[in-house]
Amino acid sequence: MRKQQFVALLYGWIIILGLLLLTSIFLAFLLRFTAMNEVTLSWITLAVGLVSLFVGGIVAGVKGKEKGWVIGAITGAGFTLFTFLVQYLGYQQGFSLDQSLHHAGFILAALLGGVIGVNVIKSES
Repeated sequence: MRKQQFVALLYGWIIILGLLLLTSIFLAFLLRFTAMNEVTLSWITLAVGLVSLFVGGIVAGVKGKEKGWVIGAITGAGFTLFTFLVQYLGYQQGFSLDQSLHHAGFILAALLGGVIGVNVIKSES
C-alpha cells in the first residue's frame, strides 16, 4: 500500500469518527430533552452510521485518487474492525447477526463512497 493510500484511509477514518462523535452528542441531547424512544433512536443511529461511512468513503476516495472501491472497502472494514475490537475487548461480546448485517451495510456504504470520491476527482480534471 502506498503512502498516499494510507493517508487517504486515515482521513476517511478521522472523518467517520468525527462525524459519529458529533452526531452522538447531538442524539444524546435529543434523547435527554425530548420524548424520543430507543426504537426511533436505533433507526436514526443506523442512518447516521451509513451516512458517516459513506462520507468517510468519499473523503478516502478523493484523497486516494485511484482504486476507490478498494480504499472504500478498507475504510469500512477498518471501522468495523475497530468497533469489533472495542466491543470484544471492552465488553467481551462478539457481533450478533443484526450487528453483522449493519456492518456489512457500513462497508458497502464506504465502498460506494470511495468509488464516488475517486470519480468526482477524475471528472473535475
